[in-house]
Amino acid sequence: MSVTDSIHVDGEWRSAAAGGTREILDPADATVLAVVADGDAADTDAAVAAARRAFDAGPWPHSPVAERAALLRRVAELLQRDREEIALLESRDAGKTLEEGRVDVDDVTSAFRYFADLVSNSAGRVVDAGSPDVHSVVVHEPVGVCAMITPWNFPLLQASWKIAPALAAGNTFVLKPSEITPLSTLHMVKLLVEAGLPSGVANLVTGPGDPVGARLSAHPDVDLVSFTGGLVSGVKVAQAAAPTVKKVALELGGKNPNVVFADACATEQGFDTAVDQALNAAFIHSGQVCSAGARLIVEESVRDRFVAELAARAQRIRLGRGTEKGVECGPLVSAQQLAKTEAYVASALDEGAVLRCGGERPEPSGVRPADGYFYAPTVLDHCHRGMKVVREETFGPILTVETFADEDEAVALANDTEYGLAGAVFSADTARARRVASRLRHGTVWINDFHPYLPQAEWGGFGRSGTGRELGPHGLAEYQETKHVYENLRPEPVRWFAG
Repeated sequence: MSVTDSIHVDGEWRSAAAGGTREILDPADATVLAVVADGDAADTDAAVAAARRAFDAGPWPHSPVAERAALLRRVAELLQRDREEIALLESRDAGKTLEEGRVDVDDVTSAFRYFADLVSNSAGRVVDAGSPDVHSVVVHEPVGVCAMITPWNFPLLQASWKIAPALAAGNTFVLKPSEITPLSTLHMVKLLVEAGLPSGVANLVTGPGDPVGARLSAHPDVDLVSFTGGLVSGVKVAQAAAPTVKKVALELGGKNPNVVFADACATEQGFDTAVDQALNAAFIHSGQVCSAGARLIVEESVRDRFVAELAARAQRIRLGRGTEKGVECGPLVSAQQLAKTEAYVASALDEGAVLRCGGERPEPSGVRPADGYFYAPTVLDHCHRGMKVVREETFGPILTVETFADEDEAVALANDTEYGLAGAVFSADTARARRVASRLRHGTVWINDFHPYLPQAEWGGFGRSGTGRELGPHGLAEYQETKHVYENLRPEPVRWFAG
């Protein structure tokens, strides 16, 4: 496959129909990593047509469950075989550290294995119709042609959360990766082909959200669209999909609270753990995580000590190119994201926030800071809900600090967001922690931890964080239609009408 032949349709790699190309930049120094095809509506239509043919007339939707599960397990093996190569792609393309890239590959591998096991044990159910003369079953069938639109922050991971359950259920698909970070997704499709997936089942179009994503969302031959990304774009996807009444699953990010009670800091170990987890929550992958704990909500009595230690540690985070040994945090993904981060910090300071650390472009080792998209981990104290930086998803290395006096105020602050993806509570009081967790209106709640997820547990949010769920049994169900088959074993006239 040449560098520009990044569109995959009906088993073949090709360039864009109109000949368009796009440069993929290394965010550490803004040099060109690759050149890929820049597809448009014509390329999208060709990909949808291939997926439609493969679903309507191809073998995959009717293949035995065991065969589909076996293919997923082969993909998992290939992912581990290419672990270092894929991790390097993720690091160079998205800016994350090489170790983060390795973790992503392992998580993707786990997702494929999980859905292989899950679908192997999802045989539907028999329904008791109350009569020995009736055989009634509920079965699950594939939705059809699935459109998958994935974000730039976790390219491979977010694609796998869609690809694995879709294939397990017997669907075909068209995938549109982010135009900023498509490289690891291209490798994934190569692995699907190597694993033996029939032609036309997996199709990929590289290109911008408009026209590629917009065309996928509105296309009458697409049966489901699954989108992960920002709120504004997600609303557009839902609006485009509405006229054809296709299934829509949206994961639209969050503004996630990290609630720390004073009793979590009563011992030195507890204090150290809570501060460490607050750093992880906010600054992993430079804060470019939909579940980032960007809102620290800490009990007033420990705020000064907690924030002082947090800021001191944040200043010591080692920035640089993600492939360099010892680097703990890489750059932001693009110049646009860097500019947004700077604008959020400026607005916060204008609105009265107090800068405890960061707030500037640093000088990381090994790269030219003038060219790369680096921004120092930033802690903003004395924040309140009226601030733009507290309300909106910043998707950068920005941590805001709010305080509370009692449990009710902590819960009120944590729930005072239009989003509801994830949140955490740190407390040494188990009863309190579980009580607060039950009151938080967020799809995932961690107690005395932040960020771990399990492929067997559903992922998704309340409110404007989206609709539907990924992972877990519900993640498979998103890609299935439910059908009731009622069989009368002794048919005879009903005689409802006398004539």
